[in-house]
Amino acid sequence: MFQARPNIPRVLVAEDDRAMRALVCLALRRAGLEVIEATDGTTFNAHIDRLATDPVDLIVTDVRMPGPSGLEVLEHLRCSDATTPVIVMTAFADARCRERAQALGAALLDKPFELTDLRALALQLLHLLAPTQDQPA
Repeated sequence: MFQARPNIPRVLVAEDDRAMRALVCLALRRAGLEVIEATDGTTFNAHIDRLATDPVDLIVTDVRMPGPSGLEVLEHLRCSDATTPVIVMTAFADARCRERAQALGAALLDKPFELTDLRALALQLLHLLAPTQDQPA
């Protein structure tokens, strides 16, 4: 089992694109966060199933991935955990996707986005940064 550093927020990042996942993880690590990586919907779902014994403080997920989509896994998560904050990243955000993410209590970031925006939103959702007028709530 993974041993977390004390008082360091843990973030689960689910992204199938290796380069995008590396950028997202690097940005979050540079913000001082502990990052766990999932490479597709199946590994993401496996991490979700272990949250009771291996919790995270924030989830960042892509929508379209091999295996279950990020939103499908998020629906599974919300059956047992209504409080873990989630950021959904997508390049394919139509109205239905936006409504579904919002109904599941997730913040949405449209790709491409600035890594500074991701970092700020993550810290805001972790209550480590006050929201600004430029950042989505």
